[in-house]
Amino acid sequence: MNTFKITAIIFALGLSSQAMAGPININSASAEQLDQELVGVGPAIAQRIVDYRSTVGEFKDAAQLTEVKGVGDKTLSKNAQFILLK
Repeated sequence: MNTFKITAIIFALGLSSQAMAGPININSASAEQLDQELVGVGPAIAQRIVDYRSTVGEFKDAAQLTEVKGVGDKTLSKNAQFILLK
């Protein structure tokens, strides 16, 4: 199956490339990586996550992400299976 057909199937199913994200370590990922890998997180929120981590220190729990402006419970639940805390 060619790339075009796969892309068409993904969009037909209402999925995005972010919906198929792999695990991401939120304690070491760059803003660009967070933007690309986390569902519902764009460049501005990704940078806030990095800034929060720089100010407060490493995340001890994924739920701490909700302390970042723009990250709510829905965003957390969409990404819970992808988040690593190594």
